[in-house]
Amino acid sequence: MVKVLFVCLGNICRSPMAEAVFSDLVNKKGLDDKFVVDSAGVADYHVGEAPHEGTVSKLEEHGINSNGLTARQVEQVDFDHFDYIIAMDDDNIEDLNKILSSESKAIVKKLLDYFPDGGKANVPDPYFTGDFDETYQLVSNACKNLLDDIRINNDI
Repeated sequence: MVKVLFVCLGNICRSPMAEAVFSDLVNKKGLDDKFVVDSAGVADYHVGEAPHEGTVSKLEEHGINSNGLTARQVEQVDFDHFDYIIAMDDDNIEDLNKILSSESKAIVKKLLDYFPDGGKANVPDPYFTGDFDETYQLVSNACKNLLDDIRINNDI
């Protein structure tokens, strides 16, 4: 079982979008029994909240379910539980590195490391930009590549 955690600032826009998109890809490939997918935020601003309405709307537009997603904050135990911790931007990586234990075996990378042709290093936060289309396109393309990479590296 491969465990993937997507991380952004508040866990209401980018990381729940990535969680839902990645889960949808996994489901469509019939790999549900091979993955655990979750998301969290580095900050506690929105703990307990559902995803942002812009995220929900964009996911619905693409036929992707976001039911049951609830914001939570990253915890130390996540570094031991998850195999992949995938951040949305450099600031998230910096925050994660502050709590990353040296014993952790988790692969910590940015999502757009899996989509170098996207023209951006960081997934823009639509909470601030308002551009859920751009965020969705980047997340969607990167999640496809991430899934392919995980499948290759884990013989799935």
